[in-house]
Amino acid sequence: MSEAVFGQRLRLARKRAGLSLYKLSDAVDRMITPQALSKYENGKMMPSSSVLVALGNALDVSLDFLMSSQVVGLVELEFRRHTRVSSKDLAMAEAACIDRLERYLAIERILDMPAITSWQGNLIPDRLGLWEELEDRAEELRALWSLGLDPIPSMCDLLEEKGIKVLEEDLSQHINGLACQAQVQNNRDWVVRAVLISRGISVERKRFTLAHELAHQVIGSTNNPEIDLEKAMDWFAGAFLVPRNGLREAAGSTRRRITYSEIMNLKRKFGVTASCVLTRLGQVGILPASTVKNAFRSYAHSWRKSEPEPMQHLQGFGLLERPSRFERLVLHALGEELISPIRAAELLEKPLEFAEQQVSGPAKS
Repeated sequence: MSEAVFGQRLRLARKRAGLSLYKLSDAVDRMITPQALSKYENGKMMPSSSVLVALGNALDVSLDFLMSSQVVGLVELEFRRHTRVSSKDLAMAEAACIDRLERYLAIERILDMPAITSWQGNLIPDRLGLWEELEDRAEELRALWSLGLDPIPSMCDLLEEKGIKVLEEDLSQHINGLACQAQVQNNRDWVVRAVLISRGISVERKRFTLAHELAHQVIGSTNNPEIDLEKAMDWFAGAFLVPRNGLREAAGSTRRRITYSEIMNLKRKFGVTASCVLTRLGQVGILPASTVKNAFRSYAHSWRKSEPEPMQHLQGFGLLERPSRFERLVLHALGEELISPIRAAELLEKPLEFAEQQVSGPAKS
């Protein structure tokens, strides 16, 4: 591993822990000076094995994270976050993304899988000039991926099928997820696309977050300074999950009003939040803009903060919205005896008993 990559990992782990160089020095009982830590972070020297262990313990990160070198860094990093998020929370999310990508790439290497997974989103123009173009972009991508007008059963499965690695982590309550591209060691042409989502968000918000982060992968920027990029990503996400023609078939082409019960049915049909349904009804012209605005001022006032009739994690869309490809690859390698149960448990961050049960089944009573 190069000194520069180690330095980046150490700096990120320190930010994740919320420590200054002086406080990290104190945390390892001054066995390393702040000046030496600065040299490590700036790629000027490498620590000894004993110092590495001390740093890992003080920062609560694995030696694999500090020393693995497949992921050089994350680029085009885009967070779906609240305004109050701290730099420590952002560093924790970035570190979690790198750690999980390292595990993912490790198992793909063990299975001798192709280095580059084809990305099928690059036929979509990556710049916007008008808000209305977002509807066209979403429809173009649906057509490219042959999705029709039906609801998408699993955004996790769809993105992984298209070459985007979907990762999940316990993130700060102020971060729903992030999208990025990872640069891989010794291969500047190999770009790994990834999305990290929070385990703590609802099923509806998880699906919307995945669609939002997908938008960041296919739309790089706008040509119009009046178009806010994050708001554009939200519009694309809604249009991708709830296509305008599919919504018109379900709700009608034009309506003066719509009932609460109908909104709940549409929410369950497309697997999105109630506020997304209401917003989409206005965006595609089914409801007058004034009706949507009044709804958010009255009975839908709390919907953006508190989801009405939330979906259950073990029912319907909730059963399907979990990343599964990485676990399948680990169990494949375990079954082929390419890794031990201990290594499988480490990669999956699960007890050894779980890995052993995957081989021989539940223990007999």
